[in-house]
Amino acid sequence: MILYDRFVLDNGLRVLVHEDYSTPMAVMNIMYDVGARDENPEKTGFAHLFEHLMFGGSIHIPDYDEPLQRAGGENNAYTTNDITNYYCQLPAENIETAFWLESDRMFSLAFGEKSLTVQKKVVIEEFKEHYINKPYGDVWHKMRELAYTKHPYRWMTIGKELSHVENAHIDDVKHFFFKHYRPVNAILVVAGNVKPENIKRLTEKWFGDIPMGDKYERNLPKEPRQTEARKSEVYANVPLDAFIKTWHMDARLDKGYYVMDLATEILGSGGSSRLYQSLVKEKQLFSGLDCHHFGSTDNGLVAIEGKLVKGVSLEAAEKAVEEEIEKIQADPVTEAELQKVKNKTESIIAFEDMGVMSRAGSLAMYELLGDAQLMNTELQRYQAITAEDLQQTCKEVFRSENSNTLLYHSK
Repeated sequence: MILYDRFVLDNGLRVLVHEDYSTPMAVMNIMYDVGARDENPEKTGFAHLFEHLMFGGSIHIPDYDEPLQRAGGENNAYTTNDITNYYCQLPAENIETAFWLESDRMFSLAFGEKSLTVQKKVVIEEFKEHYINKPYGDVWHKMRELAYTKHPYRWMTIGKELSHVENAHIDDVKHFFFKHYRPVNAILVVAGNVKPENIKRLTEKWFGDIPMGDKYERNLPKEPRQTEARKSEVYANVPLDAFIKTWHMDARLDKGYYVMDLATEILGSGGSSRLYQSLVKEKQLFSGLDCHHFGSTDNGLVAIEGKLVKGVSLEAAEKAVEEEIEKIQADPVTEAELQKVKNKTESIIAFEDMGVMSRAGSLAMYELLGDAQLMNTELQRYQAITAEDLQQTCKEVFRSENSNTLLYHSK
């Protein structure tokens, strides 16, 4: 059971405090309710660009890293299609340094042309390195464009195309910041060797005067139900043919999400999974094969992807994957197989909860989803799933007309 205190400032900032006196450290986690899905389709990549800009200096503090390091701290951040998250860890006696730094950059960035130019170059190089020059780097750009026709999950966090970041203007940046990086759209979690009453005092002192901003009302286009299978073929200078197939699945808080989470474990997570045992080990069609999903807040994708053994045709590989899918649709999994993945899921959740930094991030995420208490009760949702639930969900999700196939040929 993860215990925490919760309060909300007058400016809308939601604050959670989790005490853990087994560590001398403290963690500050700030999650903003903005991700790549909230971007203008003609100006993508801004959420990720901001992750970089937030370390380029705020209105009163030109260098974020130096004072944090002097306080014995370290920090990082990440952006997804759904959220942007910033976190730092430092000795608990220096926690006010984190309040000073994070509150100043929530109040306002420096918005200098020099910082924007530098960070644009960094993001552009990242785009080129990972998505243009890297073998298979464009796989998920192409798959998202194939699978989504309306929803902004159509583009990657890095952005839809290079020009969107290249052409980012300082006025666009300011507008994005003051629209999304406001207290009313943020969640602050402080965890570790801290006392709730002291954290409340520090939060009011450092964050209390920041203007609330307007609550961001998300109104994204819904992805229509897919009614026919889609397929695309690509030819590229890569060492091996690759097979990638996706299907649309339920949103993060739907029952079907939890069912599919277990189904991916059974099908393709690790060396004991069905796909690995059958298609990698026994039939030797793939050099590696994985089944996973993206943990998306809205309706996401479940994927099966792998590299083929040389000499195996993509058609033969696709047929073999379809046969494995048909098996899990036709026959309920055994109770032993189901209990095995439930036990594994319980272990994963327990392991994630061991570190104070991980706990802080999870509390922020569950609060953003609507209820931080879900962190303590979500396992029950997995335990309630039956073999029949799994079979029916697999029948619904793994329909041919719900599928998107990318055949990636090596030249």
